[in-house]
Amino acid sequence: MEKIRRILPGILLCIMISIISVLINNILPIDLIGIALIALLIGMLLNPIVSKYELFNQGINWTSKRILRIGIILAGITLSFSEVFKVGKYALILMVFTLTTAFGVGYLCRKTFKVNWKLSSLLSVSTAICGGTAVATLGPVIEAENKDIAYSLSATFIFDLLTVIAFPWIGLMIGLSDTSYGLWVGTAVNDTSSVVAAGYAFSEAAGSLATIVKLTRTLFIVPIVLIFSWIYSRSNKKNDSNAVKQKISIKKIFPWFILGFLGFVAIRSSDLLDINTVDSISYLSKFMLATALAAIGLKTSFREVKGVGIKPMIVGVIIDISVVIVSLFAQGLILYFVK
Repeated sequence: MEKIRRILPGILLCIMISIISVLINNILPIDLIGIALIALLIGMLLNPIVSKYELFNQGINWTSKRILRIGIILAGITLSFSEVFKVGKYALILMVFTLTTAFGVGYLCRKTFKVNWKLSSLLSVSTAICGGTAVATLGPVIEAENKDIAYSLSATFIFDLLTVIAFPWIGLMIGLSDTSYGLWVGTAVNDTSSVVAAGYAFSEAAGSLATIVKLTRTLFIVPIVLIFSWIYSRSNKKNDSNAVKQKISIKKIFPWFILGFLGFVAIRSSDLLDINTVDSISYLSKFMLATALAAIGLKTSFREVKGVGIKPMIVGVIIDISVVIVSLFAQGLILYFVK
């Protein structure tokens, strides 16, 4: 009971911010920003005030870790293995191109602009996988600083805002079909809400395909998190002179919540739940992620994010634009060899 008493104020504060984010998001004409980013920004706005009171600290820390993982686990309900097969082999091949581009360009930019590897990795995974959810998932695994997580989420939002405005116009200008446009948006735009907005702005068919492709990208978060968990463990081992002769323990570095994520994917794939239940779990996942990001925002000030500098933003833009271009031209390459 004593522990609950200590963490409750911080948890309630984060939930309250999440509820306010839902209300604000409902007022907006389209679900472009998303409640998670709104919650993060509100948390950052309240940071100068809340940081003065130790009453909230333990609950905020608990929420940023535990609630975040529960939200990620529940997010698995949005994807079924059958949807992966629906998008077809062309979409999966296309994703190989975009994933390689995101992480390859991210690595080159990190070396060129001297950006710390955790921040550059968050920017890459945001573009490669699923925007804010990927950042929120990978951040704790590699123990990224809160300011880096907030910075990556902000960079994702800015780029997505531009894509929602520009993509439908570009698609019409270059004469893309519904299928080509859907594949392009589904593999090149970051956050799910932005994919939906940009996809359906072009056509119903393009929007539907783009959404399925985007959700399929989410499944790649599993191997990516496992790989980065191993990389981070190796990095720590090299930096720890006392751990030179120790072997890396898979049990210790394995992000076990990923199994929960896959479990919910399996539940969705089995068709045991009706669509209303699936939608309810999906919404609960979004709400929990927003609550966790509110906690991260409460631990992060705008001054800290501003202090990261302009270079990471340039890196993010370069990665995003590279993926956009590669996704568009890779389609033509794939179709050429298929024919």
